[in-house]
Amino acid sequence: MDSTKKGQLAEQVRRWRARFAQSVGAMLGDVIPQQLVLQWVMEEAGGWRERLYGPLATLVLFIEQVLSADHSCQDAVARGVSARVASGQAPCSLNTGPYCKARSRLPLGLLERLAREVGRRLCAGQPAAWRWRGRDVKLVDGTTVSMPDTAANQARFPQNHEQKAGLGFPLARLVAIVSLSCGAVLEWRSGPCEGKETGETALLWALAQKLCPGDVLIADRCYAGYFMIAWLMRWGVDVVIRQHQSRKTDFRRGQRLGPRDHVVSWIRPARPSWMDEATYAAMPETLRLREVRAGGWTLVSTLTDARQVSKQELFVLYRQRWQVELDLRSIKAVMQMDVLRCKSPPMVCKEIAAHLLAYNLVRAVMAQAACLGNLLPRQLSFKAALQMLNAFERNLRHRPHGRPPASQPLLAGIAQLKLPHRPGRVEPRAVKRRPKPHRLLTKPRSIARAGLRKIQQNQVAAFLR
Repeated sequence: MDSTKKGQLAEQVRRWRARFAQSVGAMLGDVIPQQLVLQWVMEEAGGWRERLYGPLATLVLFIEQVLSADHSCQDAVARGVSARVASGQAPCSLNTGPYCKARSRLPLGLLERLAREVGRRLCAGQPAAWRWRGRDVKLVDGTTVSMPDTAANQARFPQNHEQKAGLGFPLARLVAIVSLSCGAVLEWRSGPCEGKETGETALLWALAQKLCPGDVLIADRCYAGYFMIAWLMRWGVDVVIRQHQSRKTDFRRGQRLGPRDHVVSWIRPARPSWMDEATYAAMPETLRLREVRAGGWTLVSTLTDARQVSKQELFVLYRQRWQVELDLRSIKAVMQMDVLRCKSPPMVCKEIAAHLLAYNLVRAVMAQAACLGNLLPRQLSFKAALQMLNAFERNLRHRPHGRPPASQPLLAGIAQLKLPHRPGRVEPRAVKRRPKPHRLLTKPRSIARAGLRKIQQNQVAAFLR
């Protein structure tokens, strides 16, 4: 790579890091390391010819696109023109075609690598006070996202089999591992919702080896199977999971630790059809697990020492599982990832990775603000932090050299946006506002449109007689 191109790339990295408050002192370390970003762009993108939309320029616009309220390619291109004018360059065309082609050239590996590295560095650099007993607590949950109804998307992510062709939308299932302390998405895996081995447990099965020994994983009862717990224990991970509804708990059995608190041995069930014999033979014949009844829940945990972890602590720890629901809601509702826009499976995967990278970058800014305000990241509002970032975007990214950084007012402002303390708050999972009484589309849109066009033509013909 020639020195001119390398210098331009370094300047783009500097402006991108400034966009996410990286110009302040290293309170959490560099969550966007400049030299590593340069190295990864060269490794993942390879040699590229100098274009209007280079790899990093396209990446930055892609991130800004998923962070903006508009989410359109036209808005992203307009932002690119604004950035060129602000840096003293001539404005370019507002045609979205070159930008869309540049997004298709952008390597998926670069997006995924950056998203995971930002989350890993944020989690590794957090203060010890944010951890639980010095250990990283991680949450896992799954969700679904829809996308445009194209033939390619339907082939990779088929719609619900109960829906007629042309009436549904392709659906992708996403399982994510999220840090409880800082809220960053550390790992994820996506796949179709239809077919064998496409459930949440199958996706977590592949993600388990990404966890670190000593981690504590909190999950709902979907993941409370014998083989899943054994698989997590194999990787040195402790679990706190709600008991599956099909398993009966008898507190008269086992080693009693207290009222409705005991340690029992689970016996290995018969080999399921999806598991090969070698994997089944490697599974332990019994699991020594703790079962407790607290707050109306029956919890299962590998933390069997009641002197180290009390029943009340397990209950309080499991209640934090709800944070992953809020995190996924922030990604899907606040960042609008619930309905994707890309029309091909490779671009769908890139769009998901871009959303998760952007989400982790916002979480990094929130962590810096929490350090500055002597708070916990979970005490701050994600939506308010995103609004502040978008409001300060021009000041942060286009600040001339020599001018005082705008990141300190930004971080101080985010630190003031604390969530209200509402213990015991409950809300019904129901909506009050009624939708408009439109009829449901019961036939493919092209057929319905042809019928309306025929009626329109008959009306025009009758008028002209």
